[in-house]
Amino acid sequence: MTATERILEKSKEAFIMAIEIYNKPTLKYRLEGFSFFICNAWELMLKAYLIERDGEDAIYYHDKPNRTISLENCIQKVFTNEKSPLRKNLDKVIELRNTSTHFITEEYESVYTPLLQACVFNFVEKMMDFHNVDMTQIIPENFITLSVRINALDETEIRGKYTKQIAEKLISVRDDIEPMVEENNSSFAIKVEHYHYLTKDKNEATEVYRIDNTASEGVRIIKELKNPNNTHKYNAKACIKELNKRIVRDNIPLKFRGKDAVINNFHFRNFTAYFGIKENEKLCFVYQISTQPQYSYSQQAIDFIYDQIKSAPEKILDDMHEKLAEKKPTPGAKEF
Repeated sequence: MTATERILEKSKEAFIMAIEIYNKPTLKYRLEGFSFFICNAWELMLKAYLIERDGEDAIYYHDKPNRTISLENCIQKVFTNEKSPLRKNLDKVIELRNTSTHFITEEYESVYTPLLQACVFNFVEKMMDFHNVDMTQIIPENFITLSVRINALDETEIRGKYTKQIAEKLISVRDDIEPMVEENNSSFAIKVEHYHYLTKDKNEATEVYRIDNTASEGVRIIKELKNPNNTHKYNAKACIKELNKRIVRDNIPLKFRGKDAVINNFHFRNFTAYFGIKENEKLCFVYQISTQPQYSYSQQAIDFIYDQIKSAPEKILDDMHEKLAEKKPTPGAKEF
């Protein structure tokens, strides 16, 4: 086993430990443990990459040849754009690791979980890009999603629960991170959002309530509240890019007319037409801002299409094309 392979094995172990610690329901210090091991996993993975790219000397300090460089140094060498969301994400996770012995409270989880989830996804992606290692073959893909137990951070409650120093630190961290979540993409943070919908079918409900006409307090029932910039943030081009990325990652033998294929605009339009994706508000949002509607898609839409591809990669493109060809074509609409 080469030095690079040994380093990568340690990186994989550190990553697995980070995931397992975070997803253990009985651990009280999972945030601290996760931040330590995920940083260790990144450092080892990036050092393996630097050795492959620049030689073994690249991971040692020039003036201290017996000491390897820090994670911060690795990041500076590999991700040279200081403004990239991925680098900003790692900077914040390192900051969490460095301060975890002093200021961590259970409420930090509500602030940092979106960043930690993005950090996990970024690691999986870069392991594949840099080393052709598919972490989903080591940890099942559903376990890579962190187990979330979040209570909203209530400022009044925080000030009453902790000393002034700890309360002000926690609130300042929240105020620093929240605008960055809005300004950056999913490489910086994966938003954790909860939506509530009214339904008359109890089989679809996770909670049940009743309306009391004699109650003294009033309430406004919201039929629908949706920000498509958050829930349906992918245009057709972004969907196609993500689908092809997954196909390559999972080595899916996608075929069209007997030849190797990738998803393009033609195939994507066939998926949306064949499965009625544009008529499903969970999958597609329609912008009626002109005579020609525009469309954007949710993460669920990408997942749905990918599941269809995985179920029949060698025939699904042909089947859709043939069945749609039997129908009268309808005028196209501009993709958003």
